[in-house]
Amino acid sequence: MKKDLLISVENIYKAKVRLKHVAHHTPLMKNSYYSEKYQCNVYLKREDLQVVRSYKIRGAYNKMATLPKKELDKGVICASAGNHAQGVALACQKLKVKGKIYMPTTTPLQKIKKVKSFGKSFVEIQLIGDTYDDSYKEAIRDATKHKLPFIHPFNDEKVIEGQGTVGLEIMEDCEEPIDYVFVAIGGGGIIAGLGSYFHHISPATKIIGVEPAGAPGMYQSIKQKKVVTLDEMDVFVDGAAVKKVGDLTFKIGQQVIDDIVLVPEGKVCTKILELYNEEAIVVEPAGALTIGALDFYKQQIKGKTIVCLIGGGNNDITRMEDIKERSLLFEGLKHYFIIQFPQRAGALKGFLNDVLGPNDDITHFEYTKKNNKDSGPALVGIELQNPDDYKALISRMKKQNMEFQTMNDQEMLFRFLV
Repeated sequence: MKKDLLISVENIYKAKVRLKHVAHHTPLMKNSYYSEKYQCNVYLKREDLQVVRSYKIRGAYNKMATLPKKELDKGVICASAGNHAQGVALACQKLKVKGKIYMPTTTPLQKIKKVKSFGKSFVEIQLIGDTYDDSYKEAIRDATKHKLPFIHPFNDEKVIEGQGTVGLEIMEDCEEPIDYVFVAIGGGGIIAGLGSYFHHISPATKIIGVEPAGAPGMYQSIKQKKVVTLDEMDVFVDGAAVKKVGDLTFKIGQQVIDDIVLVPEGKVCTKILELYNEEAIVVEPAGALTIGALDFYKQQIKGKTIVCLIGGGNNDITRMEDIKERSLLFEGLKHYFIIQFPQRAGALKGFLNDVLGPNDDITHFEYTKKNNKDSGPALVGIELQNPDDYKALISRMKKQNMEFQTMNDQEMLFRFLV
């Protein structure tokens, strides 16, 4: 692979100068809770404190600021699942440029409102498709038809240079050698830029990419040694759910990424809640990916100095119930059943006394009495305090000769009923 594919240190420094009065130099903060938990020195690069609550302003503004004025004056088009859209919107306002922003219909409302807030009268929002890729296709069609500059969220050298300033700041602020940097991967722009900088300045530092298990685009591409398009993916971690990584980011990624960790969406939810409850840090799903990866790297990072990029804090509060539910299911603390109850007085009381454990809690119960039948089904959700209590719960139901069916492992039926 040609080394000139990497982004140069000089161009990353030039991007930093352009961003001086636009993007914050975000803090690199040592975190006592995670340092103690993982027995190492954990630093958090707080891009959730960025002006648009993510690093995306860096790449968007750097790209737009380097366009010829004649092109920029036409207006720009972009596609985004949220954070890049906010970066482009703010760049449009700062540069007084019109922008049309395509977003998936599944984008959290909070992100849509922030795009309008940052872009003000300079931006127009188009909600198209269920995924980023759907929006991207429509945005490209529009840009091609009207010959307008397209501001790509990751697969563009100038965008990657802007994202690379995150790595520059980490190196400026950390007073000790860094052993590992954990970076979330969506399309690959941030890891390509940050990774390029570390490759030049601190080649001994291991760059660990982190992807959601339901959208492993870079992992599969590096594994197959070519850019692959995912047939399907889980869009829950919307900031990192991309079916196809960039050609350029893939080529750079092959050279700078030392490993990729795939984090289940349920663990991401657990870490979102943990960051909020333990550290009062509000992150979006993609922002919690790097923290989720630490559980898979416990042995390697012990005694080391590591940096976790907290990439974004644009979380919609209305998603918190879903986040809590996913976390409980993943941790084995919540289970759903269809249970056949005898249609006689006292049947539920017997279940509570003879089956439910002292620390078990019924959080969901749906039952409709069936006429002319001796039993009827109920949908029951039970929350446990310890995942080990599940076996005892199942054992007590069997001992009472209860007819039941577990629901957690039947995804389609589970989604329909719960």
